[in-house]
Amino acid sequence: MISFREDNHIGYVEFDDPDAKVNVLGANALARLTQIVSDLGTISNLKAVVFQSRKPGVFIAGADIREIQSINELEDARTKVRVGQDLFDAIEDLKMPTVAFIDGVALGGGCELALACLYRVATFNDKVKIGLPEVNLGVMPGFGGTYRLPRIIGLTESLKLILAGKPVDGRKALRIGLVDKLIPSAGAEDHLREYIQRIVEKNVKKKRYRPPRSKGMIGVLERFRPLHGLIFKQSRRNVMALTKGRYPAPLKALETIQQNFYVKRPRALELEREAFAELAITDISKNLIHVFFLMEKYKKLKLPGGEDVRGADIRHVSVLGAGIMGGGIAQLLASRGTWVRLKDINFEALAQGLRAAVKIFSEAVKKRRMTKAEAERRMGQITPTLDYSGFGHTDMVIEAVVENMDIKKSVFQELDGAVGPHTVLATNTSALSVTEMAGVVRDPSRVVGFHFFNPVHRMPLVEIITTDRTSAATVATALQLAKRLGKTPVVVKDSSGFLVNRILLVYMAEAGRILEETGDPEHIDQVITDFGMPMGPFLLSDEVGLDVGLKVMRILEDSFGERYRPVGIFDKLLEDKKLGKKTGTGFYRHNRRARSIDPAVIGKLDRSQVHSVADPVIQKRLIYLMINEAARCLEEGVVDEPHAVDVGMIFGTGFPPFRGGLLYYADKIGIGEVVDELIRFRDQYHSDRFAPCEYLKRLKEQQSTFYSTGDVP
Repeated sequence: MISFREDNHIGYVEFDDPDAKVNVLGANALARLTQIVSDLGTISNLKAVVFQSRKPGVFIAGADIREIQSINELEDARTKVRVGQDLFDAIEDLKMPTVAFIDGVALGGGCELALACLYRVATFNDKVKIGLPEVNLGVMPGFGGTYRLPRIIGLTESLKLILAGKPVDGRKALRIGLVDKLIPSAGAEDHLREYIQRIVEKNVKKKRYRPPRSKGMIGVLERFRPLHGLIFKQSRRNVMALTKGRYPAPLKALETIQQNFYVKRPRALELEREAFAELAITDISKNLIHVFFLMEKYKKLKLPGGEDVRGADIRHVSVLGAGIMGGGIAQLLASRGTWVRLKDINFEALAQGLRAAVKIFSEAVKKRRMTKAEAERRMGQITPTLDYSGFGHTDMVIEAVVENMDIKKSVFQELDGAVGPHTVLATNTSALSVTEMAGVVRDPSRVVGFHFFNPVHRMPLVEIITTDRTSAATVATALQLAKRLGKTPVVVKDSSGFLVNRILLVYMAEAGRILEETGDPEHIDQVITDFGMPMGPFLLSDEVGLDVGLKVMRILEDSFGERYRPVGIFDKLLEDKKLGKKTGTGFYRHNRRARSIDPAVIGKLDRSQVHSVADPVIQKRLIYLMINEAARCLEEGVVDEPHAVDVGMIFGTGFPPFRGGLLYYADKIGIGEVVDELIRFRDQYHSDRFAPCEYLKRLKEQQSTFYSTGDVP
């Protein structure tokens, strides 16, 4: 609902949708706001107008994404965008001063509305986030953002905001000129009233478009139009380095700003409107919006059928194992205000874990994500220990010791006698049976898998692994903690490899077979990065560590057989201790300046068997096997919906978001195509590893899809 009230000759346009947690600018909201703005000109003695929200922590979250998703025709896109552009032009053209008061999130259309106002005031509230994140949805600002933002804060800063799609907080917004003033949240109404009074009493409007002067070389480039080309050239280079050209929205936004920065408003908005329309109807935009809704769903994930089950409030966590993973987990917990006891069996191991935590905190300080004092305070919340003292008061234990079942079971037996009766016992295992570990404790209902991905502070996914005896309260607690840590949780049934590693390692094993056929690891990596994966299988192996990947692959081979059987080249590199980045050499040679294929790898292959494999075949063998394995996971109940697979693969492996997710992609290319190609590969290579599973064959027979009608978030 959008309402208007007047108080002492100051008008207040207030946003508060009673049916939603946030305010969005859908068609109905735009129509209502258009009417209110039109009526403002008829009100006598109105000295200023304030646009504000009645919802705590939210100004306006943006346009209605469902409406963008529904656009399929260019003309429909142009028409929808024109409504917003005309409305914000009308706000910009109002005769009285206009103020956007931001006490929370102002994104997309919300930010663009604020840009149309003459003044922007924000609070010191940590929830203040201002920006134009549309490129993350495969589109670009369409309500005048590409026209107004560069004129308000300058080319360089506006290109950073629009092309990266990352919002800024209030302090950064003030520093770059995006807001005019910051006021305290406490007593904000009084502070705002005083600010407006000064504006009215001055009776002198500020110049709308006068960006702050940048210093140094950036300032020189900004001030002289002939040098603007250098800014655009560097921005394009940055976008291409980040996206490899697979995401058209940032490039289209850059191209639009390069054109509309030098023309008057009507022509500038026409260019923006046309560019937005072209992007809105693309498959990439539809795919990215689909991923956005997946992410929103899993951020709020609740226990199926257990809405009334409350998780425990986790304030104290003990981490067992102070390796790289243990240190990373401890740092993440401490960074979110949790008190941590970090245990290992000797001082050297503890020192390693503490160094890992210090390094992550130092990086955060260097990138201005926290102050040095805050980092030191958070680091002080990690207490190292060599024994179980204090474990009786811990709310949760996360075990992150070496991936060895006997050692893990021994640790769980020790824990069982050291913790309280309600302490949740979690394991960070990447593939071992959680059920078997739970079997050695008195109360298996409080045992759960809590699988982080490496590096812990960067990877957004956590797999929550349940056994048949894990209680609903334990799962609810794990979900609650994952969300507090800023992670996206996926609930997975206990089985070998769980979800992500099971799907990923069938791909890694097949990549090894293709390597023995082609003798060219770099080319295989290139084919798969051309598909959109962040790195190829062999560079990934080097990053993770060949020994780590091979250990999990052996576990999966024991459970599932041939399709996980590692080829000889893996064992040869392991014998030579060529484990990847951590040893300096793996499939690649790694040094500070460059990376190149290690010729010794090629020398270990049987060159007499080498032959060419077409790029599309390489891609299909790798991707279609993952689709088949994901279908098996659904068939076996490892996860209960395709959304879980796609969230896991996007946030756990970097499967390209612009393709919408592994199973969403399978639906797009056609289940029949996947099944037919797998059968062809099975016959060609005489191997049942390609045999399509029953779940996949059934989808083909029923002419159905993974995302059947109504299942798409």
